[in-house]
Amino acid sequence: MSTSGKRRIETDVMRLLMSDYEVNLVNDSMQEFYVRFHGPTETPFAGGVWKIHVELPDQYPFKSPSIGFMNKIFHPNIDELSGSVCLDVINQTWSPMFDMINIFEVFLPQLLRYPNPNDPLNGEAAALLMRHPKEYDARVKEYVQRFATKEAAEAASGGKAEEEEDADEEMSDVGSMSCDED
Repeated sequence: MSTSGKRRIETDVMRLLMSDYEVNLVNDSMQEFYVRFHGPTETPFAGGVWKIHVELPDQYPFKSPSIGFMNKIFHPNIDELSGSVCLDVINQTWSPMFDMINIFEVFLPQLLRYPNPNDPLNGEAAALLMRHPKEYDARVKEYVQRFATKEAAEAASGGKAEEEEDADEEMSDVGSMSCDED
């Protein structure tokens, strides 16, 4: 990694650490961390709290970060089991001019507000959004109530969630996925 690339990572992560977001570094690494993210208001995701796993590649900011939801979310462009955000969605909007604050103040809120059912990772969510939008909103709200509480976000660390019998299904590992899986 170049010196300028390392400096950019340090600058972006320090800005995120000094922001209002709750950030936890993994092994004191500036390239892997978790951020607590709240669902945008006036959406079915409002009131939800998610633990977001972020990995910055060595080529950052010229290559987009890997972003994944650790606790479950129902969304066409987010894989329900792994929590991975569709790479096509990230790469279509990512620019080296963006920083980590943009991810949490612009990118993720826009992704939740304006899902793209034509390029899904979660086909069930995409189909429901296109055919029955009110049922989609109801399912999102159900997931928020069940899986996107502050407690669920704190528990989403790969360990067992005490109050849920299906804790293993709630936890997810972040991976890089492209959309349109068959």
